[in-house]
Amino acid sequence: MEYATLNNGIKMPMAGIGTFQLSPDEAEASVISALSCGYRLIDTANAYVNEKAVGRGMKKSGLKREEIFLETKLWPSFYEQSDAVDKTLRRLDTDYIDLLLIHQPAGNYVAGYQQMERAYEEGKVKAIGLSNFTVEQIKEILGICKVKPTVLQTEVHPYSQEKELKKFLESEGIVIQAWYPLGHGDKALIEEPLFAKLGEKYGKSSAQIILRWHIQDGNIVIPGSKNPQHIKDNFDLFDFQLTDEEMKEISDMDKQKRYYTSTPEMLQRYAQIVPPVDEQK
Repeated sequence: MEYATLNNGIKMPMAGIGTFQLSPDEAEASVISALSCGYRLIDTANAYVNEKAVGRGMKKSGLKREEIFLETKLWPSFYEQSDAVDKTLRRLDTDYIDLLLIHQPAGNYVAGYQQMERAYEEGKVKAIGLSNFTVEQIKEILGICKVKPTVLQTEVHPYSQEKELKKFLESEGIVIQAWYPLGHGDKALIEEPLFAKLGEKYGKSSAQIILRWHIQDGNIVIPGSKNPQHIKDNFDLFDFQLTDEEMKEISDMDKQKRYYTSTPEMLQRYAQIVPPVDEQK
């Protein structure tokens, strides 16, 4: 395993499993499978409505709580609820969260960030950060925060490498975490001849080559899967290293092509959606 050191000294695994779009049963099984394969980073969110299942999977893994890096995200409709963090802790059945993010720059996200800061000061959260924020929105938080964000979770993959964003984040000591690290299942990306060539050289799949590129480029990755073999393969990344020349070849593939872009209308809708967190299994 390789680790990123966050700006508050916390060490975070560079590779983990995401639980987006997994049902409670699938999330629980995936967490158990991932932890048995050696993963130690688990990502979930209020909006995924599977936090209880993630908590069960962690318990059933048999690992000590301190061996697992648990990450979740507050949803906009909960930003102004003073007990949102406590309720999240109860759903996850844990005393603390390793990394808590503001999920979307929607609604009163400043109030949400300030709530996370209080949770950090109370020891309920070990690190805090942001998800899906633009540079301008990050600067807004930096201008008012008492506790600096440690991580930005956003869309990154070889077709959208966010080079300028990463320069800004590096200047602020903020680590980038990639969702859609494999390009949202885009066959054109997965089937790039370069990845097939490198896969043949290293005895790896194209997906493994892409994930290895992320890690060497400083991106924490959280590919999601409910397939035990894919879960295992997505973690088999630490026995080879791409050369500087190969890294540059992948860098040159950047098309600034995103698969997700939020609009003001989408963010307004997000602020009004209330995930059925109390109904989850």
